[in-house]
Amino acid sequence: MDYRQLARYIDHTVLKADALPSDIEKLCEEAVKYNFAAVCVNSCHVPVVKQLVHGEVGIASVVGFPLGAASTYAKCEETREAVRQGATEIDTVINIGWLKAGLAQAVEADIRAVVDAAGKALVKVILETALLSEEEKVSVCEMAVVAGAHFVKTSTGFGPAGATTADIALMRRVVGSELGVKASGGVRNLAVALAMLAAGANRIGTSSGVSIVEECKSRYAASQG
Repeated sequence: MDYRQLARYIDHTVLKADALPSDIEKLCEEAVKYNFAAVCVNSCHVPVVKQLVHGEVGIASVVGFPLGAASTYAKCEETREAVRQGATEIDTVINIGWLKAGLAQAVEADIRAVVDAAGKALVKVILETALLSEEEKVSVCEMAVVAGAHFVKTSTGFGPAGATTADIALMRRVVGSELGVKASGGVRNLAVALAMLAAGANRIGTSSGVSIVEECKSRYAASQG
């Protein structure tokens, strides 16, 4: 795969609690330079990101992050504020406790409410797959389709494990071609990124986007020379 094509699959990400303004500035500079699909940040950083990327890449804000246990009202207010400040994509975490308690209607309503609050912004539904059974993963993917979301996403990167190719393949089978599938958590090198794409992902969330693209660029140059 051409490195420029690969870059368009990547959400360039900084979500750590101690991220400095300088970290966000660097993230945005790299995103514009490499033409990544989007930057992905906590909602407080959205206004600064909007100023720095100048509409050249998408702006993804996480919502209810990383636990997913905020009230639906709080998630919706965070979503509306993020969109008002310039977010073009919303990555929202499901309420995992509700799911495990069998409160499927509440989980689906939570997702739908965020989709409605997001307006025209894309909504990615974070499953936190490492905490779910296969049946629960299937159930949430089905909910995301019904609720009008645009993507399902594996992980926050703060859970016990990140994305696996098996989970990506499962999620792709469930949502078909209707929704995007985002691999996030533990995607730190080119081999893993390509494996996720081959399994059915069409977006990759990673803080290692630059090194992944540079590795691809080196391989591409070697093949041409």
